[in-house]
Amino acid sequence: MNATDTINPAEAAHFGRLAADWWDPKGSSAMLHRLNPARLRYVRGQLDALWGFDPKARRPLAGRRALDVGCGAGLLSEPLARLGAAVTGVDAAPENIAAARLHAEGQGLAIDYRAGEVAQLAGEHFDLVASMEVVEHVADPARFIAALAGLLADDGVMILSTPNRTPLSQLALITVGEGLGMVPRGTHDWNRFLTPDELTAHVTAAGLVVTDVSGLSFDPRAGFVLSDNTNLDYFIAARKS
Repeated sequence: MNATDTINPAEAAHFGRLAADWWDPKGSSAMLHRLNPARLRYVRGQLDALWGFDPKARRPLAGRRALDVGCGAGLLSEPLARLGAAVTGVDAAPENIAAARLHAEGQGLAIDYRAGEVAQLAGEHFDLVASMEVVEHVADPARFIAALAGLLADDGVMILSTPNRTPLSQLALITVGEGLGMVPRGTHDWNRFLTPDELTAHVTAAGLVVTDVSGLSFDPRAGFVLSDNTNLDYFIAARKS
């Protein structure tokens, strides 16, 4: 592994095997489909607040570049493109990129999908850098965050989400989620989960300022919702200092 590698080959292979039914809302990625609306609400809310967008604007990201790291088959990339962004999606699994390209083509969306490592983007800059439920799967979280920070434009925003390392996340995501087949077995390693303080430290060390930390909770009536409770999962938004 060289100084720029952050890919964990075993993790990439695991998610590559799930590529075929990534877009099936009842398939192996069903949990991600359920998470996606809350993700999008968070991203949109942060960008509206930080960049002063009109919350009613349909294409507020027109003229902006967005990067989705660990994009899978494009569950976040496609909505960002519909919001007007010029989107680049990167994933370690070539199978995921193939599925993403095929789906985007069917939707009439022009998204720049690339298989490989974030280091291949060195020298490029993006207004939005997003990486959802990815940092817990990389080989070196500190190096990964630093690489993402290096891709931010001067007024750029980085948004991350990841499970917290708590008894609740172990119960919900592994014991119940994987145990009952709601999430493919082997998806999570609880010991690799990061607490908000740990992730904030990595973001700060990369030269960014954290502007928001918000929780992602599960409501039996409404599904996944944004909240102040970070015990299960959480988001971090950050900008250059």
